[in-house]
Amino acid sequence: MRIIIKFALSRVEAELFNTPTGRAVYEALPLQRNVNRWGEEIYFEIPVQCELEENACAEINVGDLAYWPNMPAFCIFFGPTPVSTSDQPVAASPVNVFGRILEIDTGLLSGIPNDENVVVERAG
Repeated sequence: MRIIIKFALSRVEAELFNTPTGRAVYEALPLQRNVNRWGEEIYFEIPVQCELEENACAEINVGDLAYWPNMPAFCIFFGPTPVSTSDQPVAASPVNVFGRILEIDTGLLSGIPNDENVVVERAG
């Protein structure tokens, strides 16, 4: 399942995993929201309700897309967050990793300001 994440001046392509969360997020598309920033994480609220999956964790990889049930939120991790102790992203609490960005450009993502509009849609 491929998706496009569009910001004002850029876009990234990603793939969603065939997991309960990945399928639920895909079914909720298209979405348009304003983003929040938390360190090197972009996140925004989504209308999806999922349980934490068996492999949910807080330590994840650069380029991971994750579902944070507390908001609930779609999270894009591209570097350290305020709770990281290294260059590795760490979520505020366990998340379901449901996809990944195909070609990560951390410079592009770090330039996305708080409150910027994002559109997430299914790829072609």
